[in-house]
Amino acid sequence: SFTPSNAARTNTPYVLYLHGFLSSPQSLKAKQALTYCQQQGIEIDIPALTEGPAATIAALRERLEAGIARTGGAVLIGSSLGGYYATYLANHYGLRAALINPAVRPYLLLRDYLGEQRNYHTGAVHEVTEEQMQELLDIEVEMLATPENFRVMLQTGDETLDYTEAATKYAESSLHIHQGGDHSYQGFDNELPQLFAFLLSRTATKAR
Repeated sequence: SFTPSNAARTNTPYVLYLHGFLSSPQSLKAKQALTYCQQQGIEIDIPALTEGPAATIAALRERLEAGIARTGGAVLIGSSLGGYYATYLANHYGLRAALINPAVRPYLLLRDYLGEQRNYHTGAVHEVTEEQMQELLDIEVEMLATPENFRVMLQTGDETLDYTEAATKYAESSLHIHQGGDHSYQGFDNELPQLFAFLLSRTATKAR
């Protein structure tokens, strides 16, 4: 994570970046977001999400609430499974979020991964369980309270997720569908100026 110096931009909210399933803060998109924020003087937090969904959400709520208390606001960026988590958190706290190829029903998709799985970047082994599928279902947001709080970036060439599921779920959000690409989202670094323009144009901190 990166915290700007006193000379950096002020009055910007806490930014929380949530990586995808079996990914890490070492992913290309996470590194690109970090570099951009360093250049712009924006504080960004990119935690390693290594626990099950319930424990992860509990820890992220603590981080968000601390970030809001410190800066007066917060926004989220979420990729794949991180997009599912970001949807729950943004909906709960009334925050803006940018989602990159977000998972819509991971409790169905990840049943194919039950058992031990190895992290793509760190090599650490994670146990995926039936209980975790229920934990994912427990945080599903069926109806977005404020669809306009979400900017959703999809690529039709996503080989892991059916992009049309997210296009349907976030139809009333700021939806950006690009032809081709893949699940990692090609050209993400080129999207960062517009992504942050959306996130920082207005922030809400009211918890419900």
